[in-house]
Amino acid sequence: MSAECVAVVAHDAGGAEILSSLVRRERAANLHQHVFVLEGPARQIFAAKLGMTENLLLDEAIAMSSSVLCGTGWQSTLETDAIALARAQGKRSVAFLDHWINYRERFICRGELVLPDEIWVGDEIARDLASQAFPGLPVTDVGNAYFDDIRQGFAKQRPPGAPQSLSVLFVGEAIREHALRAHGDPLHWGYTQQQALAYLLDHLDTLGAPVAQVVVRQHPAEDPANYDEVMKKHPHTVRLSQGHDLFDDIAASDWVVGCNTMAMIVGLIAGRQVLCCIPPGGRPCMLPQPQIVHLQSMAAAGAV
Repeated sequence: MSAECVAVVAHDAGGAEILSSLVRRERAANLHQHVFVLEGPARQIFAAKLGMTENLLLDEAIAMSSSVLCGTGWQSTLETDAIALARAQGKRSVAFLDHWINYRERFICRGELVLPDEIWVGDEIARDLASQAFPGLPVTDVGNAYFDDIRQGFAKQRPPGAPQSLSVLFVGEAIREHALRAHGDPLHWGYTQQQALAYLLDHLDTLGAPVAQVVVRQHPAEDPANYDEVMKKHPHTVRLSQGHDLFDDIAASDWVVGCNTMAMIVGLIAGRQVLCCIPPGGRPCMLPQPQIVHLQSMAAAGAV
Protein backbone atom coordinates (compact mmCIF):
# COMPACT_ATOMS: atom_id res chain seq x y z
CA MET A 1 0.00 0.00 0.00
CA SER A 2 1.01 3.58 -0.62
CA ALA A 3 2.65 5.47 2.22
CA GLU A 4 1.50 8.75 0.71
CA CYS A 5 0.98 11.51 3.25
CA VAL A 6 -2.25 13.46 2.70
CA ALA A 7 -2.91 16.88 4.19
CA VAL A 8 -6.56 16.95 5.26
CA VAL A 9 -7.93 20.49 5.38
CA ALA A 10 -11.40 21.37 6.67
CA HIS A 11 -13.39 24.15 8.29
CA ASP A 12 -17.15 23.85 7.72
CA ALA A 13 -19.22 21.11 9.36
CA GLY A 14 -20.62 19.48 6.21
CA GLY A 15 -17.30 18.67 4.62
CA ALA A 16 -15.73 17.83 7.97
CA GLU A 17 -18.33 15.14 8.68
CA ILE A 18 -17.58 13.39 5.39
CA LEU A 19 -13.80 13.79 5.47
CA SER A 20 -13.51 12.60 9.08
CA SER A 21 -15.54 9.47 8.31
CA LEU A 22 -13.44 8.87 5.19
CA VAL A 23 -10.15 9.33 7.04
CA ARG A 24 -11.30 6.95 9.78
CA ARG A 25 -11.78 4.25 7.14
CA GLU A 26 -8.44 4.98 5.48
CA ARG A 27 -6.67 4.78 8.84
CA ALA A 28 -8.30 1.44 9.61
CA ALA A 29 -7.10 0.10 6.25
CA ASN A 30 -3.63 1.72 6.57
CA LEU A 31 -4.11 3.36 3.19
CA HIS A 32 -2.42 6.68 3.91
CA GLN A 33 -0.71 8.78 6.47
CA HIS A 34 -2.55 11.99 7.35
CA VAL A 35 -1.72 15.39 8.72
CA PHE A 36 -4.45 17.85 9.62
CA VAL A 37 -5.29 21.51 9.24
CA LEU A 38 -8.61 21.99 11.01
CA GLU A 39 -10.45 25.17 11.91
CA GLY A 40 -13.94 26.09 13.06
CA PRO A 41 -16.50 23.28 13.47
CA ALA A 42 -14.14 20.77 11.85
CA ARG A 43 -11.95 20.60 14.95
CA GLN A 44 -14.68 19.17 17.19
CA ILE A 45 -16.02 16.85 14.49
CA PHE A 46 -12.62 15.27 13.80
CA ALA A 47 -11.87 14.99 17.51
CA ALA A 48 -15.15 13.14 18.10
CA LYS A 49 -14.34 10.51 15.45
CA LEU A 50 -10.56 10.29 15.50
CA GLY A 51 -9.59 11.53 18.93
CA MET A 52 -7.32 14.49 19.40
CA THR A 53 -5.01 14.98 16.43
CA GLU A 54 -2.08 17.33 16.01
CA ASN A 55 -3.29 20.42 14.18
CA LEU A 56 -0.69 22.00 11.90
CA LEU A 57 -0.39 25.31 10.13
CA LEU A 58 -1.44 25.16 6.49
CA ASP A 59 1.98 25.79 4.94
CA GLU A 60 3.60 23.30 7.32
CA ALA A 61 1.09 20.55 6.51
CA ILE A 62 1.32 20.98 2.75
CA ALA A 63 5.12 21.01 2.88
CA MET A 64 5.01 17.63 4.65
CA SER A 65 2.47 16.08 2.26
CA SER A 66 2.33 14.81 -1.28
CA SER A 67 -1.34 15.74 -1.80
CA VAL A 68 -4.20 17.69 -0.27
CA LEU A 69 -7.77 16.61 0.48
CA CYS A 70 -10.11 19.40 1.54
CA GLY A 71 -13.71 20.34 2.09
CA THR A 72 -15.58 23.08 0.24
CA GLY A 73 -17.08 25.42 2.82
CA TRP A 74 -18.09 29.07 2.60
CA GLN A 75 -17.29 30.23 6.14
CA SER A 76 -13.54 30.44 5.57
CA THR A 77 -10.93 30.73 2.81
CA LEU A 78 -8.90 27.94 4.43
CA GLU A 79 -9.78 25.30 1.85
CA THR A 80 -9.29 27.47 -1.25
CA ASP A 81 -6.02 28.70 0.27
CA ALA A 82 -4.98 25.05 0.59
CA ILE A 83 -5.78 24.39 -3.08
CA ALA A 84 -3.83 27.44 -4.19
CA LEU A 85 -0.82 26.59 -2.02
CA ALA A 86 -0.79 22.98 -3.21
CA ARG A 87 -0.79 24.17 -6.81
CA ALA A 88 2.04 26.59 -6.13
CA GLN A 89 4.09 23.67 -4.77
CA GLY A 90 3.19 21.33 -7.61
CA LYS A 91 1.12 19.03 -5.41
CA ARG A 92 -2.19 17.39 -6.26
CA SER A 93 -5.35 18.69 -4.59
CA VAL A 94 -8.76 17.05 -4.27
CA ALA A 95 -11.86 18.82 -2.96
CA PHE A 96 -14.94 16.99 -1.68
CA LEU A 97 -18.27 18.60 -2.58
CA ASP A 98 -20.51 17.73 0.36
CA HIS A 99 -23.76 19.16 -1.03
CA TRP A 100 -25.76 19.64 -4.21
CA ILE A 101 -25.89 23.44 -4.58
CA ASN A 102 -23.70 26.52 -5.15
CA TYR A 103 -20.83 24.54 -6.61
CA ARG A 104 -18.86 27.30 -8.38
CA GLU A 105 -19.36 29.73 -5.48
CA ARG A 106 -17.53 27.31 -3.18
CA PHE A 107 -14.31 27.82 -5.12
CA ILE A 108 -14.34 31.60 -5.41
CA CYS A 109 -11.74 33.21 -3.18
CA ARG A 110 -11.07 36.95 -3.20
CA GLY A 111 -12.91 37.24 -6.50
CA GLU A 112 -11.01 34.45 -8.27
CA LEU A 113 -12.03 30.89 -9.14
CA VAL A 114 -9.61 28.51 -7.39
CA LEU A 115 -10.15 24.94 -8.58
CA PRO A 116 -8.52 21.69 -7.40
CA ASP A 117 -7.06 19.03 -9.66
CA GLU A 118 -9.99 16.70 -8.97
CA ILE A 119 -13.40 16.84 -7.34
CA TRP A 120 -14.88 14.04 -5.25
CA VAL A 121 -18.59 13.64 -4.62
CA GLY A 122 -20.74 11.21 -2.68
CA ASP A 123 -23.47 10.21 -5.16
CA GLU A 124 -24.47 10.11 -8.81
CA ILE A 125 -26.62 13.24 -8.63
CA ALA A 126 -23.71 15.29 -7.28
CA ARG A 127 -21.39 13.76 -9.89
CA ASP A 128 -23.65 14.88 -12.73
CA LEU A 129 -24.11 18.37 -11.26
CA ALA A 130 -20.37 18.81 -10.68
CA SER A 131 -19.52 17.58 -14.18
CA GLN A 132 -21.86 20.20 -15.60
CA ALA A 133 -20.45 22.94 -13.37
CA PHE A 134 -16.80 22.08 -14.10
CA PRO A 135 -16.48 20.60 -17.61
CA GLY A 136 -13.07 19.10 -18.17
CA LEU A 137 -12.29 18.71 -14.46
CA PRO A 138 -12.15 15.10 -13.20
CA VAL A 139 -15.16 14.32 -10.98
CA THR A 140 -15.21 11.03 -9.07
CA ASP A 141 -18.05 9.48 -7.08
CA VAL A 142 -16.30 7.93 -4.08
CA GLY A 143 -19.45 7.43 -2.01
CA ASN A 144 -20.32 9.20 1.20
CA ALA A 145 -18.60 7.65 4.21
CA TYR A 146 -20.54 9.88 6.61
CA PHE A 147 -23.87 8.70 5.23
CA ASP A 148 -22.64 5.12 5.51
CA ASP A 149 -21.93 5.75 9.20
CA ILE A 150 -25.40 7.24 9.64
CA ARG A 151 -27.05 4.24 7.96
CA GLN A 152 -25.19 1.82 10.19
CA GLY A 153 -26.13 3.77 13.29
CA PHE A 154 -29.81 4.04 12.50
CA ALA A 155 -30.00 0.40 11.43
CA LYS A 156 -29.50 -0.40 15.12
CA GLN A 157 -32.41 1.83 16.13
CA ARG A 158 -36.02 0.75 16.22
CA PRO A 159 -37.98 2.44 13.41
CA PRO A 160 -40.33 5.22 14.53
CA GLY A 161 -43.91 4.20 15.23
CA ALA A 162 -47.11 6.19 14.75
CA PRO A 163 -47.02 8.71 17.62
CA GLN A 164 -50.08 10.38 19.12
CA SER A 165 -48.12 13.62 19.22
CA LEU A 166 -45.16 14.70 17.13
CA SER A 167 -41.64 15.81 17.88
CA VAL A 168 -40.31 18.13 15.18
CA LEU A 169 -36.63 18.94 14.64
CA PHE A 170 -35.85 22.22 12.87
CA VAL A 171 -32.29 22.11 11.50
CA GLY A 172 -30.98 25.62 11.14
CA GLU A 173 -28.73 27.10 8.48
CA ALA A 174 -26.75 30.32 8.37
CA ILE A 175 -28.85 31.57 5.46
CA ARG A 176 -28.88 35.24 6.43
CA GLU A 177 -25.17 35.25 7.26
CA HIS A 178 -24.19 33.48 4.03
CA ALA A 179 -26.31 35.81 1.90
CA LEU A 180 -24.85 38.89 3.58
CA ARG A 181 -21.28 37.68 3.21
CA ALA A 182 -21.57 36.45 -0.38
CA HIS A 183 -23.98 39.02 -1.81
CA GLY A 184 -24.17 41.94 0.62
CA ASP A 185 -27.89 41.35 1.16
CA PRO A 186 -29.31 39.20 3.99
CA LEU A 187 -32.44 38.63 1.87
CA HIS A 188 -30.59 37.65 -1.30
CA TRP A 189 -32.48 34.33 -1.44
CA GLY A 190 -35.80 35.91 -0.48
CA TYR A 191 -35.93 34.70 3.13
CA THR A 192 -33.90 34.14 6.29
CA GLN A 193 -33.71 31.11 8.57
CA GLN A 194 -35.75 33.01 11.15
CA GLN A 195 -38.55 33.54 8.63
CA ALA A 196 -38.41 29.85 7.72
CA LEU A 197 -38.83 28.82 11.37
CA ALA A 198 -41.70 31.27 11.81
CA TYR A 199 -43.39 29.85 8.71
CA LEU A 200 -43.08 26.33 10.11
CA LEU A 201 -44.48 27.34 13.50
CA ASP A 202 -47.45 29.05 11.84
CA HIS A 203 -48.34 25.84 9.97
CA LEU A 204 -47.71 23.03 12.44
CA ASP A 205 -51.31 21.94 12.00
CA THR A 206 -50.46 20.62 8.52
CA LEU A 207 -48.30 17.79 9.92
CA GLY A 208 -51.21 15.45 10.58
CA ALA A 209 -51.06 15.12 14.38
CA PRO A 210 -50.64 17.45 17.37
CA VAL A 211 -47.07 18.71 17.80
CA ALA A 212 -45.71 18.18 21.30
CA GLN A 213 -42.45 20.03 20.74
CA VAL A 214 -40.28 21.73 18.15
CA VAL A 215 -36.54 21.43 18.80
CA VAL A 216 -34.39 24.05 17.10
CA ARG A 217 -30.91 22.83 16.22
CA GLN A 218 -28.68 25.74 15.28
CA HIS A 219 -26.00 25.61 12.61
CA PRO A 220 -22.45 26.00 13.99
CA ALA A 221 -22.08 29.28 12.06
CA GLU A 222 -25.15 30.86 13.66
CA ASP A 223 -25.32 33.31 16.54
CA PRO A 224 -26.70 31.53 19.64
CA ALA A 225 -29.47 34.15 19.88
CA ASN A 226 -30.56 33.85 16.25
CA TYR A 227 -34.02 32.43 16.97
CA ASP A 228 -34.83 34.14 20.27
CA GLU A 229 -37.46 36.51 18.87
CA VAL A 230 -39.29 33.76 16.97
CA MET A 231 -39.17 31.35 19.90
CA LYS A 232 -40.60 33.92 22.34
CA LYS A 233 -43.89 33.73 20.45
CA HIS A 234 -44.15 29.96 21.07
CA PRO A 235 -42.66 29.45 24.57
CA HIS A 236 -44.59 26.26 25.33
CA THR A 237 -43.76 24.48 22.07
CA VAL A 238 -40.24 25.45 21.02
CA ARG A 239 -36.88 24.82 22.68
CA LEU A 240 -33.27 24.79 21.60
CA SER A 241 -31.38 21.54 21.12
CA GLN A 242 -29.38 20.72 24.22
CA GLY A 243 -26.13 20.26 22.33
CA HIS A 244 -26.79 16.65 21.36
CA ASP A 245 -25.21 14.95 18.38
CA LEU A 246 -27.24 15.33 15.16
CA PHE A 247 -27.83 11.56 15.27
CA ASP A 248 -29.47 11.86 18.69
CA ASP A 249 -31.63 14.85 17.74
CA ILE A 250 -32.90 13.08 14.63
CA ALA A 251 -33.46 9.80 16.50
CA ALA A 252 -35.76 11.66 18.92
CA SER A 253 -37.79 13.31 16.15
CA ASP A 254 -40.68 12.34 13.88
CA TRP A 255 -40.17 15.15 11.38
CA VAL A 256 -36.91 16.78 10.28
CA VAL A 257 -37.51 20.24 8.88
CA GLY A 258 -35.17 22.70 7.18
CA CYS A 259 -34.46 24.58 3.98
CA ASN A 260 -31.43 23.26 2.06
CA THR A 261 -29.28 21.60 4.71
CA MET A 262 -27.55 18.23 4.52
CA ALA A 263 -29.16 17.39 7.86
CA MET A 264 -32.41 16.94 5.95
CA ILE A 265 -30.77 14.18 3.91
CA VAL A 266 -29.58 12.56 7.13
CA GLY A 267 -33.23 12.62 8.21
CA LEU A 268 -34.20 10.73 5.06
CA ILE A 269 -31.50 8.14 5.73
CA ALA A 270 -32.90 7.74 9.23
CA GLY A 271 -36.37 7.04 7.85
CA ARG A 272 -37.91 10.26 9.18
CA GLN A 273 -40.36 12.43 7.34
CA VAL A 274 -38.50 15.41 5.93
CA LEU A 275 -40.04 18.78 5.21
CA CYS A 276 -38.74 21.89 3.47
CA CYS A 277 -40.11 25.03 5.15
CA ILE A 278 -38.84 27.73 2.80
CA PRO A 279 -41.55 30.42 2.99
CA PRO A 280 -43.39 31.93 0.02
CA GLY A 281 -41.15 34.28 -1.93
CA GLY A 282 -37.98 32.38 -1.12
CA ARG A 283 -35.78 30.69 -3.70
CA PRO A 284 -37.07 27.12 -4.07
CA CYS A 285 -35.34 24.23 -2.32
CA MET A 286 -32.28 23.07 -4.28
CA LEU A 287 -32.03 19.61 -2.73
CA PRO A 288 -32.74 17.02 -5.47
CA GLN A 289 -34.14 14.21 -3.28
CA PRO A 290 -37.79 13.60 -4.30
CA GLN A 291 -38.78 12.25 -0.86
CA ILE A 292 -38.63 15.75 0.61
CA VAL A 293 -42.09 17.27 1.03
CA HIS A 294 -42.72 21.00 0.94
CA LEU A 295 -44.61 23.05 3.48
CA GLN A 296 -45.87 25.51 0.89
CA SER A 297 -47.65 22.66 -0.93
CA MET A 298 -49.05 21.25 2.32
CA ALA A 299 -50.26 24.67 3.45
CA ALA A 300 -51.90 25.31 0.09
CA ALA A 301 -53.67 21.94 0.20
CA GLY A 302 -54.92 22.62 3.71
CA ALA A 303 -56.30 25.99 2.66
CA VAL A 304 -58.48 24.50 -0.07
